[in-house]
Amino acid sequence: MLRFSQSANALRSSAIRELMNMASDPNIITFTGGMPNNTLFPTEEIDEIYNNLPIDVRRDGFQYCPTTGYPPLLNSLKEFLRQKGLPVDNNELIITTGSLQAINLIAKVFIDPGDRVITENPAFIGAISVFKSYQAKLDPVDIDEDGIVLPDLEKMLQIKSPEAKILYITPYFHNPAGIVYSQKRKTELLDMLKGQNIVLLEDDAYGELYFDQKDRELTKPIKTIPRLPVPVCYTTSLSKYLGPGLRLGCLLAPPDIFEKCELAKQSLDACSSTFTQVLAHEFLVQNKISGYLEKLRKVYLRRSQIMLAALQQYMPEQVTWTKPRGGFYIWVKLPEIIDATDILKKSIKSGAVFVIGQTFDPLGKKNNCFRLAFSHTPEDRIEEGIKIIASALKESMIN
Repeated sequence: MLRFSQSANALRSSAIRELMNMASDPNIITFTGGMPNNTLFPTEEIDEIYNNLPIDVRRDGFQYCPTTGYPPLLNSLKEFLRQKGLPVDNNELIITTGSLQAINLIAKVFIDPGDRVITENPAFIGAISVFKSYQAKLDPVDIDEDGIVLPDLEKMLQIKSPEAKILYITPYFHNPAGIVYSQKRKTELLDMLKGQNIVLLEDDAYGELYFDQKDRELTKPIKTIPRLPVPVCYTTSLSKYLGPGLRLGCLLAPPDIFEKCELAKQSLDACSSTFTQVLAHEFLVQNKISGYLEKLRKVYLRRSQIMLAALQQYMPEQVTWTKPRGGFYIWVKLPEIIDATDILKKSIKSGAVFVIGQTFDPLGKKNNCFRLAFSHTPEDRIEEGIKIIASALKESMIN
C-alpha cells in the first residue's frame, strides 16, 4: 500500500475541475482564465530582442544562473521596483518561477503543520493551495470595497494559541474580487499590526494594470512605507504583463527571510529559467515595458467596460458586481439562496463558463458569487457570454 506524505494527502482536487473539463470545447465562451489573451503578447518585440542579442548572451540563456537570479535582470528589475518606491537597497531580491513560487517559498520557510495563516476571503486559489499543501490552518477574513475588514482581522489577531504566522493579502486589483485597497485601509491595517509577531505577505501581480493614471497612487505598495511595524515580503510577477509562459516573478524580502528563501529555492529548482530572464532583462533595460503596459491598460479598460455594460443590460437587479479600476476581474454577488454551481452547469450547456466563488473561499463554503475574467476573452464575445450566464441565472431564480 502506498504511503503518501501528510503534505500530499492534504492536497485536494478542485471541485470545479470536472466542470472545467466540460468546458474544453473551443466554441464555449470562457471567462475563467486569469491570463492575457494570446494576441496581446509582445512577440515581435521579443523576436527583435533575441535576434539582436550577441551570441555570448544567447549562450548565457541556455546555462544555469545563480539561484537568486540572472545578475543583469536582478539589476534592471531592482531599478523597475525602485521607481515604484520599493526599498531595494535594504532588502534582498530573488527571481522566482512565477510569483506563486515566491508565495511557496515564504510558506516553506515559515509554516509547520497546524500553523495559522490569515487570508482574505475570497483569496487567490493558488495561494490557498500552497498554504494547504504545508498543512496550515487557514483563517479567512472578509473583504469589502476598500480591502480587508479590520474588525474581523483584529479578532483573528487576538487569537494567540497559536499566533498566526502569516497575513496574506492581494491589495491591488484583487484576484478574484477586483478591488484595490484604499490608502486609508492600508494605513489602518499597519496600525493594527503594531506589536504583532506576524509576517505580512503582499502579493502584487496586477498593480501596473491600472486603468486611470490617477489611480496609480493607490497601487503604491505597502512595502514602500517607512518604518513598517512588521516584516513585509513583497511579491510581483511578469506573468500578467509579458506572458505567463515566461514563468518569472520575484520576491523582495528582509535579509534574514531572503536567506532562508534562497536556501529553499536551491532545493526546489536551483534557479528559474535563465533563457526567459535574459529576454525579460532586455525588455526592461531597452524600456519596452512602458509603452507595452500603456497598450495593455487601454485594452483591459475597454474589455472591462464591455463586460460592465453587458452585466448592466442583462443581469437581474438582485445581482451586484464590482467595478474594477484595473486588473483582470469582476466579482459577481448573487442572492444568498443561489448556488453558483447550479448557474455554472446551466451556463456551460448554453456555451459560457466562469469560476464559482467556492473555489476562492479558503474554507470552501461561500458559493453565492463567482469570478469573471475579461482579460482573455475576445472582445466580440464578451456580451454574448454574459447574456448566456444571465439567462442561466434568471432560469435558476425562477425555479
